[in-house]
Amino acid sequence: MRKFLVFVAATFISGYLFAGGIVTNTNQSAAWVRLPAREASTDIDAVYYNPAGLMKLKNGFHFSISNQSIVQNKTIENFYKSPGNKFGLNQPEYDGKVTAPLFPSIYAVYKTDRLAYSLGFGPVGGGGGAVFKKGLPSFEMSASDLVPALQPTQGADAYKLDAYFEGTSVFLGFQGGVSFKVNDIISVAVGLRYVSAKNTYKGHLNDIEIELPTGWTRADDIMTGIAAGATTALGSTRLLVNAGAGSLTLAQAQGLGIITALQRAQLEGALAAFGSPTTVSIANAKSVFLGDSIGYTRNAKLLHNQSADVTQTGSGVAPIFSVNISPSENINIAIKYEGITKMTLKNKTKQDFTTGYNTAGDPITMFPDGDLTPNDMPALLTVGVDYKISSALKLSLGGNYFFDKNADYGHKIDLDNNPATPPTFVSNSYIIDHNGYSIDGGLEYKINDKFLVSCGYIYANQGVNDNYQSDIDYFQGSQTFGLGGAYNVKDNIQINLGFSYTYYMKTQNYVSHVFAGTPAEVYRPLQTYAKNAMLVGIGVDFSF
Repeated sequence: MRKFLVFVAATFISGYLFAGGIVTNTNQSAAWVRLPAREASTDIDAVYYNPAGLMKLKNGFHFSISNQSIVQNKTIENFYKSPGNKFGLNQPEYDGKVTAPLFPSIYAVYKTDRLAYSLGFGPVGGGGGAVFKKGLPSFEMSASDLVPALQPTQGADAYKLDAYFEGTSVFLGFQGGVSFKVNDIISVAVGLRYVSAKNTYKGHLNDIEIELPTGWTRADDIMTGIAAGATTALGSTRLLVNAGAGSLTLAQAQGLGIITALQRAQLEGALAAFGSPTTVSIANAKSVFLGDSIGYTRNAKLLHNQSADVTQTGSGVAPIFSVNISPSENINIAIKYEGITKMTLKNKTKQDFTTGYNTAGDPITMFPDGDLTPNDMPALLTVGVDYKISSALKLSLGGNYFFDKNADYGHKIDLDNNPATPPTFVSNSYIIDHNGYSIDGGLEYKINDKFLVSCGYIYANQGVNDNYQSDIDYFQGSQTFGLGGAYNVKDNIQINLGFSYTYYMKTQNYVSHVFAGTPAEVYRPLQTYAKNAMLVGIGVDFSF
């Protein structure tokens, strides 16, 4: 029987909480919130967006600290109905909330005539926590299958359960670099970013109950009862096999007076209940009852209350290269390339879900302690142009290209480690059709020496296909709108304030699911995924 809880993969939270790629956050300053087209920035947040552009700063020390408070709402609508289950799932819609009240970015620069030394810190991936108080459709689909599976023999009519999931993810980036002024037109920069990743998962699947004519009954108790019946029948057939009657059918054994008509009827009824022909030999009947005794005993354990408490950690390093070109005072062009961050996350497991048993009878768990999962951050190419239309008005354009197909995101064919299908990491060609990208633009208008206002827009398209999408890990194209302004407290102190809203294009998908009792048939129930995110950023930049 399939495991009922298909738990979350490592990328469930990381990265796609906010604007950017599948596992990459590009919202790295309060200035980005009000003007989300920063690829050619020559302000202090150029530490992240355009390191070579730091040579446009004045000589001296520069510092920036900002925070973003982020809320993302996720809605999954599920239309699953297993064969014979007229009710489908108990609830058609599942709502989750992702929160990141603290999403800080810190930058420091010391700049001279020809060189600039920079440091940066921020959540380059993840940075929040997700809570699904009623679980996910994956939690319930197999549980709902118990109703039609048990209806013929037990009179099952409905199910209920207590499911809960919460997770957090943060990929902290620590960056250092050196920028060099080649001449008045060109500057370059090189740097390194160290990424420390941590994911946590906590959840439970408790109190799975089935409504029988006698009332609500725990599913594990039902399985225990069925297993007990198989064990009793096993004992009877074992005695007959030991007595030398193994090659006989039950009818032949009755005809020879070895068993009574009542014993035959009971054993044939048991065979029929377990889906076996009643004309098999007693030796074969013994094998049927042995397998069902073991199988239903294990199913009872799988249906009993289970919890998970898992932490995954890992780290990696990526190189950064940047070029800034200023052909005139009104035009600034920036190009940046970040290499891939190769990372492998290691499980530290306090509690784990049992998903099945191997041929030796040992339990197979979802997050084995010490297991390793790839979780790369892809290489990234950015290009940006800032154009001063006038002394007061500036146009910013840019784009990001994520080399997703070359990154290993650790996707598995069999996410629940089912013993019949050893978990296999899939190639990106199976889940990604093309690399992701985003394009952005914005305007900044300087009202006077104290105030400026700005706005911007991002369109992001990710190249994942239907094989990538599921209720535990889906990614959609998005549109982001940002606006806000800045206030110069003094010549060397600026406060940035912005608000942005991200709308994710609604996605529909079919999710593979095997109906209990018919492993050869795969049904693909339709699901609809929707998300939106709101973000408020505030920060202060100062220099001396």
